[in-house]
Amino acid sequence: MGPGPSEIHPRVFSAMGRPTIGYLDPVFVGMMEELKELLRYAFQTKNAMTFPVSGPGSVGMEMCFVNMVSPGDKVIVCRNGVFGGRMIENVERCGGTAVVVEDPMGKPVDPEKVREAFVNNPDTKILAFVHAETSTGVRSDAKTLAAIAREFDALTIVDTVTSLIGIPVLVDEWGLDAVYSGSQKCLSCTPGLSPITFSDRVVELVKNRKHKVQSWFMDLNLLLGYWGESNRTYHHTAPTNSLYSLHEALVMLRDEGLEASWARHRRNHLALKAGLETLGLSYLVDEEYRLPQMNAVHVMPGIDEQEVRRRLLEEMNIEIGAGLGPLAGKIWRFGIMGYSCKMENVMLCLCALESVFDNMGAKIEVGAAEAAAYHAYAARPTNNKPLKNAA
Repeated sequence: MGPGPSEIHPRVFSAMGRPTIGYLDPVFVGMMEELKELLRYAFQTKNAMTFPVSGPGSVGMEMCFVNMVSPGDKVIVCRNGVFGGRMIENVERCGGTAVVVEDPMGKPVDPEKVREAFVNNPDTKILAFVHAETSTGVRSDAKTLAAIAREFDALTIVDTVTSLIGIPVLVDEWGLDAVYSGSQKCLSCTPGLSPITFSDRVVELVKNRKHKVQSWFMDLNLLLGYWGESNRTYHHTAPTNSLYSLHEALVMLRDEGLEASWARHRRNHLALKAGLETLGLSYLVDEEYRLPQMNAVHVMPGIDEQEVRRRLLEEMNIEIGAGLGPLAGKIWRFGIMGYSCKMENVMLCLCALESVFDNMGAKIEVGAAEAAAYHAYAARPTNNKPLKNAA
């Protein structure tokens, strides 16, 4: 129930145990093609260069920056949480100049601030922002931000590590250029892979660079021969078994359907929200911008927040996340992602939280949070029919 990694489905675990084969074996190459098509579905794109990077989401992020940012390039970076700050670091390490658009933690990126930054910096090459900020549970308007970037003929780099398949990520419809994610969040796959997609505009940019990409491993020009459509050339030893697991997770997504996945995350979020608010916990993020899969709430006054997390983990085997940076000690983060996003987890977590609060002397009504959550489920059944005996 934390910010990731999420639980892994037994089918995905089972896929990891299949025999390891060579990275240029025809069977493995065939699976690579299937992976690309399944990821296009997840990202809602037709981009040819859509594939899993052999590394976690942080490698996916760095791959975008090292390929797209040349020395001297100006990049507008939106920082409204911890991971926007990492984007700034990437720009600087690539020799670029970061123009930082700041928004408070817990607030979405302000499109008007972004527009103003472009007006003041018309030579900007790239706009970079986090779609779903894991550190706060806030969603920014990727469609609007991308439209502003296009007005000024700039490319976009978008972090969808926490958003992919939990909420809509519509790469082609929104006109996004470089988009990366992570395997361990809503995809509920083993950590260590970063699904990524590049538009044709990005591919052309990289092909026409005047300076070599500073990373050999992440050079898109070299990876074109490995993940491209033509004859494969050796680049690196792919993490075969991890890719098996990602393939299985994506097959499960295809079987469930994207819209059904979004609806499932929304339904469980509303039930968790009902229970948390019944306990007197208030959300950090305004309702319009909340992520259903990452619920950040202010800690209960007068309660040792670290002790709450310790007891949940050591006594109940339930993990919730702490606050990061300036929010350390001030919020809890409840993740309901992928296979972890299910009714039994929500109800168990609320029951455990009530027990810990009650034992630590908090004034709560034991059983009220679970009742509130159950009523929320009854009001939003998966088959769109009322549950029996629903209030």
